[in-house]
Amino acid sequence: MSEARKIFSYAEARALVPEVRRLTEAAYRALAEAGLDPEQPDRDQAREVLGRWAAAMQQRGLSVKGPWLVDFDNGAGYYCWRYPESGLLYWHSYTAGVAGRLPIQ
Repeated sequence: MSEARKIFSYAEARALVPEVRRLTEAAYRALAEAGLDPEQPDRDQAREVLGRWAAAMQQRGLSVKGPWLVDFDNGAGYYCWRYPESGLLYWHSYTAGVAGRLPIQ
């Protein structure tokens, strides 16, 4: 049985970003301390760290789109956050994907 899709208001997503950033930074640093490149993580070597990070993001209702990249479903598209962005600055439609990120105004 699949969980219901989590829909975030902008305020809810923004409020969650500091926790997401903290967890992401910890995983990013764990890879760096293990001598792995967190910017280009080798999936086999980084599997455990990336898996724990992805699970933590999914438990909070986020969609993981790649290492250090998550989307918050807003019902009409996604608020999009990528480490090390300081806050929730971008969104994209369901069809545009991360390549179509636009600034939130």
